[in-house]
Formats: sequence, C-alpha cells, structure tokens
Amino acid sequence: MIDVTALTRTYGGLRAVDNVSFTAQPGRVTGFLGPNGAGKSTTMRVMVGLTPATSGSATVLGRKYADLPNPGREVGVLLDASAQHAGRTGRETLKIAARTMGLPLSSVDAMLETVSLTDKEAERRVKNYSLGMRQRLGIATALIGDPEVLILDEPANGLDPAGIRWMRDLLRGFANKGGTVLLSSHLLHEIEVIADDLVVIGQGRIVAQGTKAELLATAGTLVRSSNIAELSRAFDEHGIHAVASGPNGLRAEADADLIGKVALAAGVPLTELRAADGAGLEEMFLELTSETSREGAAA
Repeated sequence: MIDVTALTRTYGGLRAVDNVSFTAQPGRVTGFLGPNGAGKSTTMRVMVGLTPATSGSATVLGRKYADLPNPGREVGVLLDASAQHAGRTGRETLKIAARTMGLPLSSVDAMLETVSLTDKEAERRVKNYSLGMRQRLGIATALIGDPEVLILDEPANGLDPAGIRWMRDLLRGFANKGGTVLLSSHLLHEIEVIADDLVVIGQGRIVAQGTKAELLATAGTLVRSSNIAELSRAFDEHGIHAVASGPNGLRAEADADLIGKVALAAGVPLTELRAADGAGLEEMFLELTSETSREGAAA
C-alpha cells in the first residue's frame, strides 16, 4: 500500500505539490495522471526519498521509504530509465542491483528472461540501448527484488505496441497477485486499459480521484447529429448543459433516455447516442485539467 497524506513540497515561492492526499491499494493498479509540471514526478520522488517533503507524509507499506530495511525487496522503482549508468552492460546493472539487495546472481538471468532482453542485448552497454530497451532494463531492476509495491513513472516511453502490451500484462499480473502498482503515464489509453483507480493532479493539487468506473461514469452522454446547432438550442431550452465533443458531437450532462426524448421533440435526427464513458479517459482528463495544463492556461 502507498499512503500519501497532506503532502506539500515547495521550491522557493512555488508549490510544486499542494496538500496532496491519496492511497494506492494492494491488488490494484492506480493511474497517476496530470499534465507536464502538474506535480506527478515530484510526488513520486518524495515517496522514494529522493526529495524531502515540506510538510505532510508519503509512506510505503506503512513506513517512509528511508526507513525500509531493504527497500528494493519491498518497493520496485522506475522514475527515469535514461538515468542508468551508460557505461555498464545490462547484465552488470542487474548484478549490482542483486548484490545490493542480497539476492543470488541466478536472479539476474531469470529477470532478463522476464523482460525479454536477450543474452546478446544483456552484454551490450546501456549507452547503446534504445529507450525501449532501457525501459525493459529499468523494469527488470524494479522487479528483481520481488517487491510488494511498484512505483513507475512513464514506464511505457519508448516501447513499441508489442512492448506496451507486454508491460500491461506484466503489471496486471503483478496486481492480480496482490501487489500495489502506482503508474504515471501520458499514454492515456494504456492507463484506461490497465488502471483500476485514478488520481488526477493539476498544478500540484488533486482535481479528481476514484475508481476508473466512478470517474468515467460522470462523463454523461455522447450525442452526434448533422444539425448540432439546433440540438444545442434544444438542450439550452431544457436546461441541459453540454460541451463540444469532436465533429458534430456534444457531451451532455444527462442520461441517454432524456437526450433522446429532447432530440425527438425538437425533430433533430441523431447519428450517435451513447454513454460518454466510451469516449474514454482522454476526454475526462482534458476536461479535468483544462485550467491547469499549459494549453489551458494559454487559452
């Protein structure tokens, strides 16, 4: 379990993280979402002891990371795959991790196989790795200690579609065995596929959190028509709030039954009518962070 309580981190007059609280539960994948500069990476750095909190706390398995007796055996961490020692081979990187954690060196070969790095690739220096190979090595380093918790910042960067599918299955299997996964990513579709719970952050503050089903259920109804202007007027007359959603589309804050009746009464033919949760995580994310993202601020 990961427990973040009233966490605040300031840099001079800037509050990078502002009173953030959430929990990542065992047996579940928690997606940690937010625009660039929202405070995700700072929060994760505080969790693993790389950045001190100004106030509040972040604990893993009931303790601060620095108080864990053998952190790598309890928490697997991948914050920056490019930060690995460029002059070492992949195998050397894992051997050092294994020795640090007191693991047998036989665990290195097993982990290389788990992340699909070949013997030839394992003997190459990290500086010659692609970003996707560095991600696989970073995930191997996080997993080699057989931890209970995984904290991963953008682990799918550089992976091809097959690699993303592999990572998704790996993390899903880890959670299904009772592990806790906290996953930060801008690949919103991947988060939508794998996550059980979502925490959305903007300008250092939590703007939404809950199960994926709960948050997507608030999305309302997606409706499309070739006469969208007339449909908008009909919604206004009935006090239904709606916002634009793609070509000839509106996302309305009402159930599909009411939307259909309003459209019928107005004589407006519909080309699509469905619950908006199918529109996916991206739409919800953009709406929740519209006032905190760089683009939203510019607008």
